[in-house]
Amino acid sequence: MTGQHPAYGVLREVTPIASVLLAENPSPMTLEGTNTWVLRAPDTEECVIVDPGEDDEVHLGRLAALGPVAQVLLTHHHRDHAGGARRFAELVGAPVRALDPSLVLGSEALADGDVVAAAGLEIRVLATPGHTADSICFVLDGPGNAAASVLTGDTILGRGTTVIAHPDGALGPYLSSLAILADLPEGTAVLPGHGPELADAPAVAAAYQAHREERLDQVRAALARLGPDATAREIVEIVYADVDPVLWGAAEWSVRAQLDHLRT
Repeated sequence: MTGQHPAYGVLREVTPIASVLLAENPSPMTLEGTNTWVLRAPDTEECVIVDPGEDDEVHLGRLAALGPVAQVLLTHHHRDHAGGARRFAELVGAPVRALDPSLVLGSEALADGDVVAAAGLEIRVLATPGHTADSICFVLDGPGNAAASVLTGDTILGRGTTVIAHPDGALGPYLSSLAILADLPEGTAVLPGHGPELADAPAVAAAYQAHREERLDQVRAALARLGPDATAREIVEIVYADVDPVLWGAAEWSVRAQLDHLRT
């Protein structure tokens, strides 16, 4: 893995079967932008596109020029990942597949444990709810003796930690999803929806688990200080005091999810 990031408009090979085209939609929530993943076996013309990104004609056009597209896969429904899926499907004439088939009219449903066979690859589906209810990851075995990789969408990011998008997202399922990722083989690379690739999914998932437990302890302490009727915003101002206030709105989603988790 090269570790070079970002590279707008340039298809960057990350593994022998996975390359990334970075969308030019940087923001505090998307980091440098959305990573659109282009998957194909060596010496294979067709490719699989994961998360075509927003409805951006420039980015979608760059993707369409990369070769015949066998399938389009979505990690979840958020606009920065799936907003351009309908238009991209029209451009390339490929089916779209997601956990929720209503995302794109005529798309095909995926389920946990499914194996997508396309572009010379077998791509295994992992249901990983938590960031959103429809979040999924895709596991790729490396060619030959190469290490496996997992495309994590927003379940694990290349930098920082993800938001639990309450009320659609929920902390209990998210912790269960992290346990699934922590159980992947050591050395499984993380190919995230935002930020740079990471070397070891189990280690990153374990760090995420520890971070969530630490945040829960901080929320418990804030409730003890403020009282049981404290608002999510009041808790954010204590627990996330070290975070840029521009992100406090998103932090409120996570705090609401944490409060629901503690009260169940």
